[in-house]
Amino acid sequence: MTTTAYITHPSCLQHAMGSDHPECPERLTAIGDQLIASGLDIHVAHHEAPAATDEQIARVHSPSYIESILRAVPERGLNYLDPDTALNPHSVDAARHAVGAVIKAVDMVCGGEFQNAFCAVRPPGHHAESARAMGFCVFNSVAVGAAHALAAHGLSRVAIVDFDVHHGNGTEQIFSDDARVLMVSTFQYPLYPYSGIDNPAPNMVNVPLAAGSGGDELREAVLDRWIPALDAHRPELILISAGFDAHREDPLAGLAFTERDYAWVTRELMQVAARHAQGRIVSSLEGGYALSALGRSVVAHMRELVTG
Repeated sequence: MTTTAYITHPSCLQHAMGSDHPECPERLTAIGDQLIASGLDIHVAHHEAPAATDEQIARVHSPSYIESILRAVPERGLNYLDPDTALNPHSVDAARHAVGAVIKAVDMVCGGEFQNAFCAVRPPGHHAESARAMGFCVFNSVAVGAAHALAAHGLSRVAIVDFDVHHGNGTEQIFSDDARVLMVSTFQYPLYPYSGIDNPAPNMVNVPLAAGSGGDELREAVLDRWIPALDAHRPELILISAGFDAHREDPLAGLAFTERDYAWVTRELMQVAARHAQGRIVSSLEGGYALSALGRSVVAHMRELVTG
């Protein structure tokens, strides 16, 4: 039986914010190419994402925010929501499918159809707050997925793990003080969005890392901070905001993770999922802007999901 679903949608290639923008359609092409080159492609079940509905997105985003995003879609060209985040005529369709991919993954994993899933989607989501787009993000896909798991599948405890190089401020803002949701994260600090260290809520385990930190610092954070918190929370599902921009080759930051580190942290999370969540993991792409390193890192992450 195939254990891992791979979910994407062609619309995610149509969202583009200019020829020099690092969050580019080629990110998904690089992942797909590496998946085929590694031989892993034939060992995952390929699925197309549905488009999330306004009602599903509104579990974490205000209706007025959703309406403002729909109004902001340009007929042509780009409309900037912040200095880094723009919409083209296809962007909201891509964002809906990115959210829909995580919802579908949650449904399939919670329904026992697959053990785990990876969503190869863009735009990313973890910077999007309940009423604010920022940092390349429009809708917070993983946050919607967590809310969907609680509302539609009757779960009482979920965990969100975020190893993107940038702090997932949007996810934290949405779920602060919601005891059903534990968020654990590592991120470079100081670095955009310059958050995550001031009085986090009890359900937030944020581990800032200094520039230059690599696998040793990641292991210390995971073993000393993440794992005890996750074991105490006993999540029934683990969602991963899988950003690969902490890789040592990434141009947007200064951490020094490698493919081996992403494989290791994936194995650790799979052991937590085996103890508490019937092995259930849903992972969704966030950052990662060095195309070759991104593809290799996603393959290292997915190989553990497939073979674990």
